[in-house]
Amino acid sequence: MNSLKIKHWLIILSLLVGLSSCFFSTKEQEAQLAFYCLATTGEGSIWHSGRNSLFWVDIEGEKLFEYIPEKKGCKVWQFNKMISTVVPETDSTVIVALQDEIIRVNLNSRINTSIVPIPDKNGDVRCNDGKCDPAGRLWVGTMSLKHAKGDGILYTVTSNGKLNEKLKKITTSNGIVWSSDKKFMYYNDTPTNRIARYRYNNSTGEILFDGIAVNIPKGTGSPDGMTIDSDDNLWVAQWGGSGVYCYSPYTGELLRKVEVPALHVASCAFGGAHLDTLYITTARKGLNKEELEKYPLSGSLFKCVPGVRGVAANSFGLK
Repeated sequence: MNSLKIKHWLIILSLLVGLSSCFFSTKEQEAQLAFYCLATTGEGSIWHSGRNSLFWVDIEGEKLFEYIPEKKGCKVWQFNKMISTVVPETDSTVIVALQDEIIRVNLNSRINTSIVPIPDKNGDVRCNDGKCDPAGRLWVGTMSLKHAKGDGILYTVTSNGKLNEKLKKITTSNGIVWSSDKKFMYYNDTPTNRIARYRYNNSTGEILFDGIAVNIPKGTGSPDGMTIDSDDNLWVAQWGGSGVYCYSPYTGELLRKVEVPALHVASCAFGGAHLDTLYITTARKGLNKEELEKYPLSGSLFKCVPGVRGVAANSFGLK
């Protein structure tokens, strides 16, 4: 092969390498620190469009945070019980799941009012993750404090305080979202390492199991909190997986990953004026000394701009 042909093939090879690196750079991205915090378990992130802020919680720290991007700081509400879920209601109120109760928090007066108690099996279970569906029902699940298999239940809570059981024999109730056409609900019970798909009736709130949308790849952690983008792709925070993983619910394919400088990634939510910023919460819980040294920012809030947009969070009590 003469030198001209060699040069020609080297140019082609370099172009292919360049294209390949561009392709894979869109597949993986690194999250940046948004707010430094030593949360034990940072969870429940959700964007409140009426306040242009991100709410999230520290479960064991019994704290509710409101991150205000313009100020790059957080307001904090302290409780005397574990707190796991927060969803928007009005510009001045949010709905919160405490260990054994759903309450309304007035953000201005800081007055809390009870909506409905949640059965806690004599203190053996607590509330975990939750969100509102397109009709305004709060879906919230429970889990055993002793990590007993099948002790949890997935409930709905209506604006008039009615509590309904939807799924039983749940171990660790976690991420939950709905498709843009309101026909499907996606949900994960963490130890199953799967994202289940349910047919969903928006009028009645009834669901019917419709198969497995995603099998979480081995070695990438376990599914925790979850959000959905405007293309109906699922973004899953993976505990022990140092990242948020994006999957197609139609094929189960892993589309991309956002690397997070924390081992335990607990929840994620799209926010910002255009819902194009992915906010990510993390945890320090369960980390040993070496892991804390490797991931010193664990417990903090992170963010990235992945090039897609999320959807607005559903508010509690919508008609």
